[in-house]
Amino acid sequence: MRSLRSQLIFFWVLLFAICATLAVVMVSVYRDSAGAQLAAGRAAAERSCGAIAARYARSVPQPPPVQPQIDLLQVLLQLVLVEAPHVEGGIWQGKGGFLAYAYPTYEGSGVKRDIPAAEQPLILEMAELAARNREQETDVVRGSREALIVTACPLVSPDGDLVAWTMTRTHAGALAAENSLRVGLGVLLVAVVASGGWLGLILLRGLRAVQRLETRLAAAEGDAVPVLEPTGVREIDRIVDGFNRYRLRFEETRAQLRAAAQQRSRDQRLAALGRMTGGLAHEIRNPIAAMRLKAENALAAAPDRQPAALRAIVGQIDRLEGLVQSLLALVQPLHLVPQRIDLPAWLQERLDAVTPRAAERGVALVLRPGMPGHAVFDPQHLARAIDNLLDNAVRHARQGGTVALGAAVEPADRLVLQVDDDGPGVPEALQARLFEPFATGRADGTGLGLALAREVALAHGGDLQHVPLGGAAAIAAADSPTVGGADAAPPTPGTRFALELPWHAS
Repeated sequence: MRSLRSQLIFFWVLLFAICATLAVVMVSVYRDSAGAQLAAGRAAAERSCGAIAARYARSVPQPPPVQPQIDLLQVLLQLVLVEAPHVEGGIWQGKGGFLAYAYPTYEGSGVKRDIPAAEQPLILEMAELAARNREQETDVVRGSREALIVTACPLVSPDGDLVAWTMTRTHAGALAAENSLRVGLGVLLVAVVASGGWLGLILLRGLRAVQRLETRLAAAEGDAVPVLEPTGVREIDRIVDGFNRYRLRFEETRAQLRAAAQQRSRDQRLAALGRMTGGLAHEIRNPIAAMRLKAENALAAAPDRQPAALRAIVGQIDRLEGLVQSLLALVQPLHLVPQRIDLPAWLQERLDAVTPRAAERGVALVLRPGMPGHAVFDPQHLARAIDNLLDNAVRHARQGGTVALGAAVEPADRLVLQVDDDGPGVPEALQARLFEPFATGRADGTGLGLALAREVALAHGGDLQHVPLGGAAAIAAADSPTVGGADAAPPTPGTRFALELPWHAS
């Protein structure tokens, strides 16, 4: 059978036969198992005890005598227990002790007349319990080799202290099914070994075929898709044929994708260049126009007004210089020099750097408590990023509002530096391109600060995210420490920029 399907069907049929055989053996063992024997023994003991109580109630006169007749009890036990194999029993009275005993089905050489001494404490306990509760009581004591079942039921008597008891034993092993169990296990063993060998051959053949395919695929260089050879297994060869057909379609599609990717890359570069050129042209045109206007006015004005015009032109040149420096910082690779930094002191330095601008607008600066003591990062580059974020926050905070700076360690080993302001927030139309160069909502802004801050975060292995604050999101409590010792009023929801870095405590 070369077909893998036929081999698997045959193996399934073999497993089904094994399972059916196992089910038959399990049913046979269950019928003679300890659980079934225990249930049968308990039923026999309770049935015999109930029969003794019923016959005694019919045999004694009414009202019953205070002292029962021993001969009557003995005969009654014999009549009932002779019909219950392996069940022994007797009569017990509270003031008289054990009055009668019988074991008519005893398989020994003589007649058994004595109550087993080892079981007497249990029999006495069950008899007292039945006399006290005036109802049938049964107890099962399981041992390693057998289970002991004792049942006690009350008999009619003036004092209510007359009790009949029965006792039987069940063997824990299923001796009657031992031979069938051995035969069944032998059949199962042979079947399992045979099926295991057959399955091993199937798997070995299939694994060799798969290994040849794997070797062929592993030997392929680069992104080349190799041609697979047939293995001799029909089902696997259909997969091989399908793979080879797919390889042809894949090569054709890959060639088309390469051409499309090249075209898309050219389009993206042109689009990015167009956006960059437009933003850069806008940022350069305004200073040039201002300088041209000042120069024309200076030429037409009196000589004493020319120095002011020249100072204005120098200011615009400084603006162009700052723009060029920001562009260079954005496009040049960052060379990080990580250091172990005293984080609270370093953050306080960042707040001190923007204190003059914050004082001009009456903005309170808050340094949140609860931050880690130290962290590892490049302090120079990260300072530029945080300074840009703080400068934006001070510009956009409401007049007399609050800007908060804090740091926290997230569960995923991330250090998050948060800069919050209580301003109106970022316009929704600007959020999608917030971190692109020249994306700004201010007439006097270049849109390079957030882009540069994000580049610094990415260079550290982190990221910069914009988090709109709203609802119950508060920036800082009114009793938070502030710069200059003043207390800040409770801020309103605004904007948060979260700069995430990999957490390095030491």
